[in-house]
Amino acid sequence: MSHLHATSRRQRMFQAALAGIGGGLAVAMLAWFTERAHWPLLMGSFGSSAVIVFGFPDSAFSKARNVIGAHMLCATVGLLCLRLLGPSSLSAGMAVGLSIGLMLATRVVHPPAGSNPLLVFALQPGWGFLFMPALLGSLCLVLLARAWHRLHPRPLP
Repeated sequence: MSHLHATSRRQRMFQAALAGIGGGLAVAMLAWFTERAHWPLLMGSFGSSAVIVFGFPDSAFSKARNVIGAHMLCATVGLLCLRLLGPSSLSAGMAVGLSIGLMLATRVVHPPAGSNPLLVFALQPGWGFLFMPALLGSLCLVLLARAWHRLHPRPLP
């Protein structure tokens, strides 16, 4: 149950605190590993992904298939548009629009991933961006959220 579905104010505050602590720890772990191992596992869209997977774990947007699939899909679209159309405001907008349409068409929807093409256009990374941070980072975020929710089970409604 997400913190919004808790019945009392006290339960909502407790669930909100757990979600915030879990999401903060997960992002801190990704950042720490990025610094120590020099593997880029963190990108800006993971902040909003953490809101969803820690705050709304029962949402369809929190499913591993959607989180990982959408981050991969949108990063791929961003890289393809950047490489094929070049860095311009029109091609960046086209990449975001295509990402939205493809997420909906494939039923792999995770709204924070819609910003991945913008990250690609801002950073202009190589194809390795698909593996790190898009794939490994989103996979780690999903696994950390699952572990967190197992350690801190939600009360039944």
